[in-house]
Amino acid sequence: MPMNLITIGASGAAAARAGLELAAQNVANASNPDYVRRTLATGELVGTAIIDFDVSSSFSGVRIGGVQRPDSDLVQRRARDSGSDLARAEAELAGLRAAETALEEAQVFEGLVAFESALTLLESDPTDPALRTGAIETARQLTQTFQFADLALKSTRGSLETDVVSRVSDVNNSAQELARINVELVSSREGTPGRAALMDARDAALRDLAKEVGIVAEFDEFGAAEVRMDGSPALVLVDGATTFDFNAQVNADGSVDLTVGGTAFGLNTGAMAGRIGALAGVVDLQTQLDTIAASTISRANTAQASGAALDGSNGQPLFSGTDAETIALAFTNGAGLALAPAGSPAGSRDTANLGILIAAFGADDGPIADIDRSLVALSSRIAGLDTTREGLQIISDSARADLLNATGVDLDQEAADLIRLQQAFEANSRVIQVATDIFDTVLALR
Repeated sequence: MPMNLITIGASGAAAARAGLELAAQNVANASNPDYVRRTLATGELVGTAIIDFDVSSSFSGVRIGGVQRPDSDLVQRRARDSGSDLARAEAELAGLRAAETALEEAQVFEGLVAFESALTLLESDPTDPALRTGAIETARQLTQTFQFADLALKSTRGSLETDVVSRVSDVNNSAQELARINVELVSSREGTPGRAALMDARDAALRDLAKEVGIVAEFDEFGAAEVRMDGSPALVLVDGATTFDFNAQVNADGSVDLTVGGTAFGLNTGAMAGRIGALAGVVDLQTQLDTIAASTISRANTAQASGAALDGSNGQPLFSGTDAETIALAFTNGAGLALAPAGSPAGSRDTANLGILIAAFGADDGPIADIDRSLVALSSRIAGLDTTREGLQIISDSARADLLNATGVDLDQEAADLIRLQQAFEANSRVIQVATDIFDTVLALR
């Protein structure tokens, strides 16, 4: 009997000690987002003996099992998917907001309105040198706003293109790390602390991949992950120990060609998809800006060609260039503005041609209306994306909360477990002490 008590007490104390160590590890990693709480599996240790044909069983203590993690594959997948969608919305929103800021700081709309206003002032006194000089100055400033807007959009586009290319290595590095983990998972032993750490690392690598490109993961009996891209088609990125190179090629027109293992595909979600969407939006804004600049050049020069300058000569082009980058002022003398109709004498106060120029700029299809529509459309798109992002943020927060409940460390529960396990350790130590006392008493009998 004393020997059985010692065995039972020793196994119980060992189990309590292992549980204490595991609870302490959980508490130490409570703030680690990559850590999944551990529990220790235990069971009854039953001793069996056979005498002749009689079988006798007796409880002999505690059997220490393996280290267990919560089964959270479905919750992990929901968190990954919602995180991918949110990352796409945030990346696209950030890119388009940068473009909006670029256009607002350039003040193209204000420049066009200021030029129209300067022309309108000329109607009061078309021969006034000061008013003519003021109109030329606003025209010069207008060309600078177009050029500044063009540079700002190019800078925004360049940043997005750099982000697209630079993130390729991050995706490939995460894929290679996951492949290495897959190999180690196959050779790891179930229920060991090392395997639990590998599973944590696997889930972290999958989360990083999902945030960047969006993935669909499946697991084999060893816990190793096969990863496919969440795209069209769903190409394999990681298969066991094998990885397929992910690549993004930015073309001159701003489009992006994505490939996995040399096969082209389209990405549905993730930050990379958001950057590609924002890049397409910026390219479209560049095209619109160039169109508005070309319209400004064409309308001003057409009006100039149909009018007469202050000295009675035929009007000459006011602007040179063909787009927002190349637009420039063709002359700097206010007397060159052709405000009077063609054939008018020198010093004419006839403003018929000036009215044509003003009407051309203020028309429904004119540059002022065009830039206004572009800015309103951009603002509406950003507002829509912001609303979408807020909704996705709520979904992502909910998924993360569910994941935290399923896998996170509850400090209150761990504190209670520490007290319970400490008491269990002390109780088993007392059992051993009692068994020792009994054993000593028996040996002392004469």
